[in-house]
Amino acid sequence: MIAEDLLGRHEVATAADMERLGARLGAGLTAGDLIVLTGPLGAGKTTLTRGIAEGLGVRGPVQSPTFVIARTHPSLVGGAPLVHADAYRLASAMELDDLDVDVDGSVTIVEWGRGKVDGLRDSWIDVEIERPVGDVADETDAEDLDLDAPRVVTIARVTA
Repeated sequence: MIAEDLLGRHEVATAADMERLGARLGAGLTAGDLIVLTGPLGAGKTTLTRGIAEGLGVRGPVQSPTFVIARTHPSLVGGAPLVHADAYRLASAMELDDLDVDVDGSVTIVEWGRGKVDGLRDSWIDVEIERPVGDVADETDAEDLDLDAPRVVTIARVTA
């Protein structure tokens, strides 16, 4: 279970700070925990996941699962593995469930999972990442999306 001081709103100045926040979050997670990450393209969902992976002590590298839908990272310290899934192209929790992800035996992170994890768990951790959008000239330009601009991260517990 995550520490109470991690719930709420966090201002995150850099990608390194995002990873540090993720490491703090990951240090308190155990098998069966489900995290839903929401935010626009380039918000830092995968960067936060890298930090969570570090906090869990799992094997990397952690990369966006966009093209493979889900990746499993085994523990290097005898803890729960990390399942990192991308639900962007999935229509429902049923399709996510069809992936045969071990939600009970893993820490499961689902990017773009809001509205698609209902039924997988009675409760989960919802993480919303906001990034500035007014300064980004073209959302398809990866260089613009990687600007080290401040983010706002809101962490909450959700009960179905």
